Amino acid sequence: MFGMSLGEIFVIAIIAILFLGPEKLPDAMVKIAKFFQSFKKSINEAKDTIEHEMHLEDIKKEALKYKEDLQKSVDNVKNDINIVDDLNENIEDIKESVKLDKPKKKAKAKKDSKDV
Repeated sequence: MFGMSLGEIFVIAIIAILFLGPEKLPDAMVKIAKFFQSFKKSINEAKDTIEHEMHLEDIKKEALKYKEDLQKSVDNVKNDINIVDDLNENIEDIKESVKLDKPKKKAKAKKDSKDV
Protein backbone atom coordinates (compact mmCIF):
# COMPACT_ATOMS: atom_id res chain seq x y z
CA MET A 1 0.00 0.00 0.00
CA PHE A 2 1.56 3.28 -1.19
CA GLY A 3 4.94 1.55 -1.47
CA MET A 4 5.14 0.86 2.27
CA SER A 5 6.39 -2.36 3.76
CA LEU A 6 4.69 -4.29 6.55
CA GLY A 7 7.17 -2.96 9.12
CA GLU A 8 6.42 0.64 8.23
CA ILE A 9 2.68 -0.01 8.55
CA PHE A 10 3.22 -1.48 12.07
CA VAL A 11 5.27 1.57 13.12
CA ILE A 12 2.49 3.89 11.92
CA ALA A 13 -0.13 1.76 13.76
CA ILE A 14 1.84 1.87 17.02
CA ILE A 15 2.29 5.66 16.76
CA ALA A 16 -1.44 6.04 16.06
CA ILE A 17 -2.29 3.95 19.14
CA LEU A 18 0.04 6.04 21.30
CA PHE A 19 -1.32 9.42 20.10
CA LEU A 20 -5.00 8.59 19.74
CA GLY A 21 -5.40 5.97 22.42
CA PRO A 22 -7.47 2.83 22.17
CA GLU A 23 -10.76 4.72 22.56
CA LYS A 24 -10.38 7.08 19.58
CA LEU A 25 -8.43 4.73 17.31
CA PRO A 26 -11.42 2.79 15.85
CA ASP A 27 -13.24 6.02 15.02
CA ALA A 28 -10.09 7.45 13.42
CA MET A 29 -9.59 4.28 11.38
CA VAL A 30 -13.19 4.51 10.10
CA LYS A 31 -12.65 8.17 9.13
CA ILE A 32 -9.38 7.32 7.38
CA ALA A 33 -11.03 4.45 5.51
CA LYS A 34 -13.90 6.74 4.41
CA PHE A 35 -11.37 9.34 3.29
CA PHE A 36 -9.49 6.78 1.18
CA GLN A 37 -12.76 5.51 -0.29
CA SER A 38 -13.89 9.01 -1.25
CA PHE A 39 -10.38 9.78 -2.59
CA LYS A 40 -10.41 6.61 -4.69
CA LYS A 41 -13.93 7.43 -5.94
CA SER A 42 -12.83 10.94 -6.92
CA ILE A 43 -9.78 9.59 -8.75
CA ASN A 44 -11.95 7.07 -10.63
CA GLU A 45 -14.46 9.79 -11.58
CA ALA A 46 -11.64 12.02 -12.82
CA LYS A 47 -10.23 9.10 -14.81
CA ASP A 48 -13.65 8.37 -16.34
CA THR A 49 -14.11 12.05 -17.20
CA ILE A 50 -10.71 12.19 -18.90
CA GLU A 51 -11.44 9.01 -20.86
CA HIS A 52 -14.83 10.42 -21.87
CA GLU A 53 -13.23 13.70 -23.00
CA MET A 54 -10.59 11.80 -24.97
CA HIS A 55 -13.35 9.80 -26.66
CA LEU A 56 -15.19 13.03 -27.48
CA GLU A 57 -11.98 14.42 -28.96
CA ASP A 58 -11.71 11.36 -31.19
CA ILE A 59 -15.32 11.81 -32.27
CA LYS A 60 -14.66 15.49 -33.04
CA LYS A 61 -11.63 14.59 -35.15
CA GLU A 62 -13.64 11.98 -37.05
CA ALA A 63 -16.50 14.44 -37.60
CA LEU A 64 -14.07 17.05 -38.96
CA LYS A 65 -12.61 14.43 -41.30
CA TYR A 66 -16.11 13.60 -42.60
CA LYS A 67 -16.84 17.31 -42.97
CA GLU A 68 -13.68 17.79 -45.07
CA ASP A 69 -14.55 14.77 -47.23
CA LEU A 70 -18.08 16.07 -47.72
CA GLN A 71 -16.78 19.53 -48.63
CA LYS A 72 -14.41 17.99 -51.20
CA SER A 73 -17.33 16.04 -52.68
CA VAL A 74 -19.48 19.17 -52.86
CA ASP A 75 -16.63 21.04 -54.56
CA ASN A 76 -16.23 18.21 -57.07
CA VAL A 77 -19.96 18.24 -57.83
CA LYS A 78 -19.89 22.03 -58.27
CA ASN A 79 -16.95 21.67 -60.63
CA ASP A 80 -18.78 18.99 -62.60
CA ILE A 81 -21.87 21.20 -62.81
CA ASN A 82 -19.75 24.07 -64.09
CA ILE A 83 -18.28 21.80 -66.75
CA VAL A 84 -21.76 20.68 -67.81
CA ASP A 85 -22.91 24.32 -67.92
CA ASP A 86 -19.92 25.21 -70.09
CA LEU A 87 -20.71 22.30 -72.39
CA ASN A 88 -24.33 23.41 -72.64
CA GLU A 89 -23.19 26.93 -73.53
CA ASN A 90 -20.88 25.52 -76.19
CA ILE A 91 -23.74 23.42 -77.58
CA GLU A 92 -25.97 26.49 -77.69
CA ASP A 93 -23.22 28.42 -79.48
CA ILE A 94 -22.86 25.61 -81.99
CA LYS A 95 -26.63 25.50 -82.52
CA GLU A 96 -26.67 29.27 -83.09
CA SER A 97 -23.83 29.04 -85.58
CA VAL A 98 -25.59 26.18 -87.39
CA LYS A 99 -28.82 28.22 -87.54
CA LEU A 100 -26.90 31.13 -89.04
CA ASP A 101 -25.25 28.85 -91.64
CA LYS A 102 -28.51 27.17 -92.78
CA PRO A 103 -30.14 30.21 -94.38
CA LYS A 104 -26.94 31.01 -96.25
CA LYS A 105 -26.82 27.50 -97.67
CA LYS A 106 -30.48 27.69 -98.76
CA ALA A 107 -29.96 31.06 -100.35
CA LYS A 108 -26.83 29.77 -102.09
CA ALA A 109 -28.72 26.67 -103.27
CA LYS A 110 -31.55 28.86 -104.68
CA LYS A 111 -29.00 31.07 -106.40
CA ASP A 112 -27.31 28.01 -107.92
CA SER A 113 -30.65 26.64 -109.16
CA LYS A 114 -31.51 29.97 -110.86
CA ASP A 115 -28.18 29.96 -112.66
CA VAL A 116 -28.81 26.56 -114.22
